[in-house]
Amino acid sequence: MFDHNGEIEVLLELMDGGSLEGQLIQNEKTLSDLAKQILSGLAYLHRRKIVHRDIKPSNLLINGRNQVKIADFGVSRILEQTMDPCNSSVGTIAYMSPERINTDLNHGQYDGYAGDIWSLGVSILEFYMGRFPFSVGRQGDWASLMWAICMSQPPEAPPTASREFRHFISCCLQRDPSRRLSAVQLLQHPFISGNGGGQAQQAHQNLHHLLPPPRPLPS
Repeated sequence: MFDHNGEIEVLLELMDGGSLEGQLIQNEKTLSDLAKQILSGLAYLHRRKIVHRDIKPSNLLINGRNQVKIADFGVSRILEQTMDPCNSSVGTIAYMSPERINTDLNHGQYDGYAGDIWSLGVSILEFYMGRFPFSVGRQGDWASLMWAICMSQPPEAPPTASREFRHFISCCLQRDPSRRLSAVQLLQHPFISGNGGGQAQQAHQNLHHLLPPPRPLPS
């Protein structure tokens, strides 16, 4: 950041690979490394009570050294208190979590950190599948898209993916936000710590321990 003729200018790193929008990444080792970098960035932000609120492929930039950076903080927010609301209708609806679109789904409560994790999960799954993972498509009409996100079951990784990757996506795309793992927890997931591709030894035996039990249904 510097002053140039009375104007404040910010010099940013050139990410010569552009955004990850439209990329097909089916190599799980590559996808694991990519997800790890994004999660490290989110963990850094969340520790400082910053919620991005618009994680999506076009806001993830890459350079020639395969370094990934989170971009576009135009709708991000610093939470002064843990329970501060941050569910205003900004950001890109296709990657919003169900409870952010329809607050009735979680009794009016919205956890911005869990919302970022949902957006990450949709983005990572899109990279693997080569398309937006909801059947209505990213460019569908808003009503159909909102219904798909809020009312249908969360998308899943295809059976061709490794067990670790399928479980990782499941941990991100839980309809109940309290059951989504945090960025710090996801960094310890076998898909990340084992570097993808089903390489984590005996990881499948411990996957179910990562996901907390569901909350009891209200009477």
